[in-house]
Amino acid sequence: MTQSPAVRTPGPSGPVRVGERAARTLVAEFARRNDPKAGLLVGATPESAVLSAAIDALLPGDRLTVVPAEGCSAATLREHVTAQGRWVADRVRVADTLAATDAAEVVIAAEPFTGTADEVRSAVDELAKYLAEGAVLSVAAPVFRTEGADAELDRQGLLHGVRTDLVLRNSPPVRVHHLRFTPAPVALAARLSPAYRPSSVPLTRSMHIDSNGVAAAGISLGLAALARVARPKSKLWLLPALAAAPVAAFFRDPERDVPEDPAAVVAAADGQVLSVQRLHDERFGEGEWLRVAVFLSVLDVHVNRSPVAGKVVDYFVADGGFVNAMKPDAEHNVAAYTVLDTDHGTVVVAQRTGLIARRIVQRAPVGALLAKGERFGLIRFGSRTDVYLPADAAEPLVGPGDKVVGGSTVIARWR
Repeated sequence: MTQSPAVRTPGPSGPVRVGERAARTLVAEFARRNDPKAGLLVGATPESAVLSAAIDALLPGDRLTVVPAEGCSAATLREHVTAQGRWVADRVRVADTLAATDAAEVVIAAEPFTGTADEVRSAVDELAKYLAEGAVLSVAAPVFRTEGADAELDRQGLLHGVRTDLVLRNSPPVRVHHLRFTPAPVALAARLSPAYRPSSVPLTRSMHIDSNGVAAAGISLGLAALARVARPKSKLWLLPALAAAPVAAFFRDPERDVPEDPAAVVAAADGQVLSVQRLHDERFGEGEWLRVAVFLSVLDVHVNRSPVAGKVVDYFVADGGFVNAMKPDAEHNVAAYTVLDTDHGTVVVAQRTGLIARRIVQRAPVGALLAKGERFGLIRFGSRTDVYLPADAAEPLVGPGDKVVGGSTVIARWR
């Protein structure tokens, strides 16, 4: 009988513990689906944080099949599931072996892979047999180690990655890889909630700081420490020390209430509407486009969100200049274009640089599904974000001078 795919256990560097944050990241693709779905969790124990996270993510129509880890009996796991109550027991089935399970929309490996590249490749291939069409496999591996697991999963991610999340707040840190080996239908995007991403560090229940802000603040504090050591009698260290807080605040990432109306198109960024115009752009296809351009000042939130639910089908960067984003010539600045396929046609989001902004971050690879309002990138230090919609399918609801909030303000409606 086929047991769970075996990978080598950690060596002298210590055991790999999957904490609550890493567990939530592993279960993210299962948790974000709002339609009834089947999940498969492989390598679980009663103490597994991943099992707890998967149970917490269950919706009334869901089914979850659990395969015990090596050394854990199915009977013990069944007792644990039964103890969770009737509601859980009705939706969770414990299988004796992996071979006794069916294909699922999401397959999760509860234990991190720590073996060689060949061992990990074999384990991934074995788990991939239980993926339904367009399904996702979520696996993890420790980082900062000499073993081949993380490197092999990085290679798999380049070929099949939906996205990769680095979870530093784990012991040791792990990288979670979400892999899709067959295309997912575009219609599925509308049935997804925005993905949980550990790249944002929570400050309060409603406010996070993007990982870029944590890194930038850390650099500022590091410079302050070096200045203090190099010139202990000088007050020069105060400059980078005092800059750490405003730099981190620039990368704030608040939670947003995304409108449930399926006809609503939301703003891709916070800021002020510069223009709403109809134009032609052959790069995105024939026909007329409705473009809503939003200027982001240095005081605005710079995290970008998907204006619609869709599938990323293309991504490219156009070369150009660095003109003030409020000027018409900014249309020819360096820009990153994320092209989405949706139920209403093609939608494009352009992240444009500006006079100060010189760095665009885009985290949604081609093939990824984005829920409406989902974070997919950011622009550092002010700039402009444009949303292109099929002109014959969308009606604008904002005009020049209007203030919009990314992920919340409805900028247009599908006809």
